[in-house]
Amino acid sequence: MSGVEELRGRAAGIADRIAAAAARAGREASTVRMMAVTKTFPREVVEEALAAGIGLFGENRVAEAAAKYAGLTGACELHLVGHLQRNKAAAAAGLFACVQSIDRTETAAALARHCAALGRRVDVLVEYNASGETSKSGVTDREGLLACLDAVQGLTALRLRGLMTVGPVGGDTLEVRRSFRLLRKLFEEVRASRAPEAFDTLSMGMSGDFEAAVEEGATLVRLGTALFGARA
Repeated sequence: MSGVEELRGRAAGIADRIAAAAARAGREASTVRMMAVTKTFPREVVEEALAAGIGLFGENRVAEAAAKYAGLTGACELHLVGHLQRNKAAAAAGLFACVQSIDRTETAAALARHCAALGRRVDVLVEYNASGETSKSGVTDREGLLACLDAVQGLTALRLRGLMTVGPVGGDTLEVRRSFRLLRKLFEEVRASRAPEAFDTLSMGMSGDFEAAVEEGATLVRLGTALFGARA
C-alpha cells in the first residue's frame, strides 16, 4: 500500500469517528473540519496528504512552515496553530490563511500592519487558555478575552473568525470536557452579543481528544499523530 493510500484510509477512518461523535451530539458531520497538523513531519508528508485529498493544514512554527510549504500554499489552506511571536508577524502575514493563536493585542496589531502592507486580509482566532495551565499560551480570563476580541475587530486587515484552545495535557476526560465546555460557552456568548457574522470557528481537540471536542461543539479539530503516526 502506498503512503497516499494509507493516509487516505486513515483520514476516512477519522472522518467516520468525527461523524459518529457529531451524531452523538445531534450535529451534522459537515459542521466539523479536520486539520492535518504537520509539525516536525517532512514536506513529503504534506505532498502525500495533498495527494490523498486533504486540503487544510496546520503548523506550529513560522520558520518551519515557510520552508516546508514553499510553493504549496496555493494548493492548500495553511493555518498557524502555534504561538505567534510579534517578531514573526511579518513572515506570518504573507504565509498563513489564518492565525489561530492570537492572545495579545500587540501581536494582533503587528500582524494587521504587515497584512495591510501586503494587501491581504487574514483570518484569526483568539486563543483562550481554558485549562489554566501556566505552561500554555492563551488569554487567561474572560475580561482579557473580550478586550482582545474587541481589539481584533478594530483591525481591518484581520477578520475575526472564532476561538481556539488546547485541552489539558494528560488531563482526565472530565477535565478535558470541562475546558471544552468553557470555551464553547464563551464562544456562544461572544457570538450572541458582539461577534461579526463570520465568527463561526471553534477550534479545539487534537489526536487524543478530538471526539470529545466534537461532542462539545468543535467546528475544527487539529490532528497530527492520528493521521501521520508518531512523531520522530
